Amino acid sequence: MRNLLLAAPAGIKPTLGIDPGFRTGCKVAAVDATGKFLAYQAIFPHQSAARRTEAAETLRRLIQQHNIELIAIGNGTAGRETDAFVGEVLQSLQNPPIKVLVNESGASIYSASEVAIAEFPDLDITVRGAISIARRLQDPLAELVKIDPKSIGVGQYQHDVDQKRLRKQLDETVESCVNYVGVDLNSASKELLTYVSGLSGAVANNIVAHRNQNGAFCSRKQLLKVSKLGPKAFEQAAGFLRIRNGENPLDNTAVHPESYGVVQAIAADLDLSLAQISQAQERLRRLDLQRYVTETTGYLTLQDILQELEKPGRDPREQFAYAQFRADISEIGDLDLGMELEGVVTNVANFGAFVDIGVHQDGLVHISQLAERFVKDPTEIVQVGQIVRVRVLEINAALKRVSLSMRSPSDSPDPPGTSGPSAPKPKAAKRSRSDGAAPTANDLKTKFNHR
Repeated sequence: MRNLLLAAPAGIKPTLGIDPGFRTGCKVAAVDATGKFLAYQAIFPHQSAARRTEAAETLRRLIQQHNIELIAIGNGTAGRETDAFVGEVLQSLQNPPIKVLVNESGASIYSASEVAIAEFPDLDITVRGAISIARRLQDPLAELVKIDPKSIGVGQYQHDVDQKRLRKQLDETVESCVNYVGVDLNSASKELLTYVSGLSGAVANNIVAHRNQNGAFCSRKQLLKVSKLGPKAFEQAAGFLRIRNGENPLDNTAVHPESYGVVQAIAADLDLSLAQISQAQERLRRLDLQRYVTETTGYLTLQDILQELEKPGRDPREQFAYAQFRADISEIGDLDLGMELEGVVTNVANFGAFVDIGVHQDGLVHISQLAERFVKDPTEIVQVGQIVRVRVLEINAALKRVSLSMRSPSDSPDPPGTSGPSAPKPKAAKRSRSDGAAPTANDLKTKFNHR
């Protein structure tokens, strides 16, 4: 769950979310850089040539009208076909946006939930799903916290364990991820703010109401004007809340307001402003931190502050990357044994990892095929959201099963189809003694030990 929540975000860019479909068409929703809903349109690119042309014109218009930079396409039914259609449309544009296939697991759960209804009471359930897909690409963490973790489709045996303990552990994991990344105070939803240390659901709701009524927050100190948010809650939460382009540059860092005085003293000694201090990394490293140790700010805290000043406002998550699915592979029937593909790990279980290779059905990399060495725990090798290179070992179109391998071909002595449970077993040759007599018990024992 932690790996999924900390997946790299594509960034704060205008995005088009597409929930694909054949009969009911593709639901397209445009959101701005902060995830605010802008427009919705249904297109039908998979029904006839005339409707495909009309869909292409609609898609181009939405992209140009809203200055779209990202396109998120759900990976469910008609996902690859819609991806190919969007690719054709983008070829006619000079500066086309980036299109990415997004895992839509749980999007339908969200679109029918009370959270989605409260957020978009006047929108259809299908529109909410397209909005969720777009936001997942912008910031997976901010969107996935709105969904019950058990509905996201990761993990194993989640329904067979103590549900209270599971809920407690999942909540702690989500809270840990949210506080690790930090929350943009001026764009975060109530659900996201609820996981910030020190903030309850009621206080999070009051923060959103205060923001809607009085406009964006300019400084962290303005939080003290929010109803029911007292000094103690402010002390716990302030360090995890970020304000971009605020009055104080430190409000966009993990530096707590109670340490602002120390940073101001360091800036004064270096003859720099707070906005310039992050640019003097070499001078910061040469500082004698013992000079700034106080009763409330210890040496280790000062080290953390300097590390934060070297990368103010930087997201601790990895750089955004996405898998490049082969255009000629969209169904299981398009696969061949030995074919090498790029895919995304969608789930990790005790027995291996499931990888999306763009054929509507995740392939399984058995634990024995994860590496050239013995693997005790699959999480040592792969994690959810990781982009991997795999090789097709076995295809069962009737059962919609695909076996994959991450081992090099040279490490697999048996060619595909010559080993494993599906391989034909050769008939055992009849054995006899050299003198023609029937084998004795001692002969059978020797043969057993030899085997």
